[in-house]
Amino acid sequence: MASQPPPALVLGIDAAWTAHNPSGVALLQRAAEGWQCLALATSYEAFLALAAGQPWDQNRKAQGSEPDPAALLEACKQLAGQPVDCVSVDMPLATTSITSRRAADTAIASRFGPKGCAVHSPSAERPGAIADQLRERFAELGVALHTTTPARQGPALIECYPHVALLALLNRNYRVPYKVSRSALYWKAERPPVAERVKRLLAEFTAIHQALSQRISAIPLTLPQPHEVTTLSSLKPVEDMLDALICAWIGIEHLEGRTVGLGDATAAIWVPQALTNHSPR
Repeated sequence: MASQPPPALVLGIDAAWTAHNPSGVALLQRAAEGWQCLALATSYEAFLALAAGQPWDQNRKAQGSEPDPAALLEACKQLAGQPVDCVSVDMPLATTSITSRRAADTAIASRFGPKGCAVHSPSAERPGAIADQLRERFAELGVALHTTTPARQGPALIECYPHVALLALLNRNYRVPYKVSRSALYWKAERPPVAERVKRLLAEFTAIHQALSQRISAIPLTLPQPHEVTTLSSLKPVEDMLDALICAWIGIEHLEGRTVGLGDATAAIWVPQALTNHSPR
C-alpha cells in the first residue's frame, strides 16, 4: 500500500500594494484525499475573523489593512491545527529593500511579456515598506523568502504572479482577461455595455474556478450569475478570492517541486515549471 503524503499547509495572499485596499486570503491543506480549502476571505480582517470562529457577513465591504504575519500564522494554526509550510504572495518581495525594477521583473517581462504578462515595476513607494516589513516579519517567524539560491530552508515564503500562473492553469497562450478594473480596456474596440463586460468576466471567473476545483476540493466560493451582478465593483472581492486561490495553488506547486524561480539571489518570481524549458533550480 502506498504511503500517504504528509499533511501540509499553504497560505495564499493576493496582497494589496497599499494598506487601504483589501487583500484576498486562502488557506489550503493537504490531507489523505488531496488538497482542500480550509478558509477563503476577502481581507486580512475577514480571514482572522474566520479563524476566531466569527462568521463573516459576505455583504460587508472588505476593508484594507497592513498584513500582520504573526496574526496570520496563528490564524492558520487555529484553522488547521498545524503550522504553515508555504506562504505564497502576489507582491514584490526581496531580501533587500525594493527601490526599482528587479532582475525578477525583467525575467518575467522577457519570457512572458509577449504573452501579455509583463509586470508593474515596483518602487520605493509601491509596495515599499509594506513589502519589506512583510518579508522581514515572516523571516523573524521562521518563514524565509525563497530566491534562486539553492540554500532554501522551509517553511517557504514565495512571490508569485497570478497572470503567469493562469497561463499554465488554463492552458492559455495569452493573458487571461479577468481583472475587473481593466475590463474597459480588454474590449476597448468593441466598447460593450457593462452587462456584457460582467458576462465576459464571469465566464473567465468560471473557467478559473473550475480549473482550481480540479486541484483543490471544498472551495467555499459560489460565483454569481450575470443577472445577479448590479455593479462591476461588486465583482472585485470575488476576483481577490480567486487570486488568493491561484497564489495558494502556486504554493502547492512549489512544495511539490513543480515551480521555477525567475530572478536572482535577492528576489525570484515562482512560476509553474510547465511554462519553462528547464528544471527547477
